[in-house]
Amino acid sequence: MAQGERTFFGHPWGLATLFGTEMWERFSWYGLRAILATFLAASPVHQGLGMSQETAQAVVGVYGALIYLVALPGGWIADRILGSRRAVFCGGVLIMLGHISMAVPVTSPFFIWLGLSLIVMGTGLLKPNMSVMVGRLYPEEDDGRRDAGFSLFYMSINIGAFFAPIVVGWLAAGDRWHLGFSAAAVGMALGLTQYVWGGRHLRGVGERPGHRLSPAERRHFRLVLALGTAAAVIGLSAWAATGTFTVDRLTIVITLIILAVTVAYFAYLLLGSHNLTEDERIRVKAYIWLFVAASIFWMIYDLAPSKLLFFARDHTDLSLFGIKIQPATTQSFNPLFIMIFVPVFAALWVKLGTRVSTPQKFGFALITVGVSFVVMAVAAALAGAGRVSVWWLVLVYLIQVFGELSLSPVGLSVTTKLAPEAFKGQMLGVWFISFAVGDSVGGQTGRLSRVLSEPAYYLVLAVMAIVAGVVLFMFTRTLRVIMAEHHAPPEMR
Repeated sequence: MAQGERTFFGHPWGLATLFGTEMWERFSWYGLRAILATFLAASPVHQGLGMSQETAQAVVGVYGALIYLVALPGGWIADRILGSRRAVFCGGVLIMLGHISMAVPVTSPFFIWLGLSLIVMGTGLLKPNMSVMVGRLYPEEDDGRRDAGFSLFYMSINIGAFFAPIVVGWLAAGDRWHLGFSAAAVGMALGLTQYVWGGRHLRGVGERPGHRLSPAERRHFRLVLALGTAAAVIGLSAWAATGTFTVDRLTIVITLIILAVTVAYFAYLLLGSHNLTEDERIRVKAYIWLFVAASIFWMIYDLAPSKLLFFARDHTDLSLFGIKIQPATTQSFNPLFIMIFVPVFAALWVKLGTRVSTPQKFGFALITVGVSFVVMAVAAALAGAGRVSVWWLVLVYLIQVFGELSLSPVGLSVTTKLAPEAFKGQMLGVWFISFAVGDSVGGQTGRLSRVLSEPAYYLVLAVMAIVAGVVLFMFTRTLRVIMAEHHAPPEMR
């Protein structure tokens, strides 16, 4: 960085451009997420779509899952066709158009589904490539400042996530759902304005694809895209023609597809030759344990914008320090606690060093998220006699954040450590598939409410997470041996 050059807290000024863009994009994402489930479940009399809570939960789960899945093709498109810079811009435009579509005040659900589809596609282009551009603002050898820059960049996510539910929830109160969706559109528009206006500070970062497609490859891509789109349209049309198509059943199909793709990928990795060494195969087996653990964690953790949001609306006294709040505002508790405790946990992991292993961190995360749902079970039991204090949800989110800060920061790190050399890039995408698996399956757990009481529902999921955490602790020693690139004992083969 040249002497006297304008900086952003000691970092390249381009970071300020990306910081602002990410903050507003996250504002739009978390703003929509904070009201989506309650909008879907609201009756048409209250300007909603009239879904059951179980179906609304499934839709929100699948929606979140698709957001993570499309990050994989989004990164590929930037690397081979658009370049990161254009991919971010195109993604932002699609997201803004998606929110605008949802803000159209008509009773037809067409614009809602169109809007959600545009947001999914746009986020796939924008989200992964923002991080790529942040990393490229720094010279290759400047690891220390790059890490600090990412820490500052991630703060923008939580700032947007904190304010969005408060603002959008207030605007959407009184069945003004489309006004809330409009606020999300305005947020993305502000992010795009910031991005274009500050583009000159990016110093050419991401302007060109890293590995541009050849003309022949481009024609092949267009053919595959056209055939894939046609197959999807024909398949859905044929299903609709049978009279058996419903949104609820579609969420089940998408969830099964996500699970099948996940199983197929790991089978392909382990059963094919791929010139993997024996140690690499064993490390992949160890990684599957952590992948399953992460999926279970996200299955519970990402019920915040659906199951816990419904609980906030229906069973809590929405008052903090004597101030009335909206149900959506409870979604701000999580990012607030993250901003408070990130420095604490960062210092804690440095102090503990290698004395606490990755399996132990994952196990602790599972147990804490399980304990949070034990608390939810108690709150739900008390709510049977009336509304409970919103402080129960504050406690739940506080406990869950302890789990997230134990699992999420180390997930990508352990993925790169355990990935076979030939699959480093692909395995980073696989880590995000754990989010997709967790979100989609978590969305389907709402069906348990048909046969279980509210407290029992939370206890079943709590026991699942706690048992999984205990199992990880039991096998920590074995997993540590494998992850240290030594052969596993016979019983683990």
